[in-house]
Amino acid sequence: MKVALIGATGFVGSHLLPELLERGHQVTAIVRNPDKLTLEHPNLVVKKGDVTNEAEVAALVSGLDAVISSFNAGWTNPNLYNDFLSGSKAIQNGVKQSGVKRFITIGGAGSLEIAPGKQLVDSPEFPKAYLPGATAARDYLNIIKEEKELEWTFISPAIEMSPAGAHGRTGTYRTALNNPVFDAEHRSRLSVEDLAVVIADELENPQHIRQRFTAAY
Repeated sequence: MKVALIGATGFVGSHLLPELLERGHQVTAIVRNPDKLTLEHPNLVVKKGDVTNEAEVAALVSGLDAVISSFNAGWTNPNLYNDFLSGSKAIQNGVKQSGVKRFITIGGAGSLEIAPGKQLVDSPEFPKAYLPGATAARDYLNIIKEEKELEWTFISPAIEMSPAGAHGRTGTYRTALNNPVFDAEHRSRLSVEDLAVVIADELENPQHIRQRFTAAY
């Protein structure tokens, strides 16, 4: 497939990019700073783009089969909440303007329900440092749920998916829709390499059109 990957140099994007290329997809990596992307591959095209500009997004992804967004407004950004929401909406609108129908976006685990009517982000144990990004992703999920034109999928990673979490590609995982997937130790864990597998599998074999889902071991 011809796929645009937004945020290809970020934590998730930098692992997703080689996964897509190894599967034979033609990838257009859309990044703020092309100098950060040193990977070379015959099926890789790198394009500089401002994803907060929906007209620019539309031009960059036009004619492709799918768009995957791992957009992140920066965890240390003091305006993270607003920038994440405005950027996410600009990407969504740009994809719509381009005529591309398939859109996969990676959000956070904060909106997963840990009890009936209670989301992870609302629990007292949730780290305060991650609240702006987590609430922005939760609020964007509510926005994209109203999207009727795009064949969208919103992927929430496992609760413990982070640079400090599990490492390595196993290719195995379990999925759920709105509740975290827990293992025998009641932990929700997944490596970023296996998150890349989850996303690529959903791209190739769509199971969650106009749905949010999550995955863990």
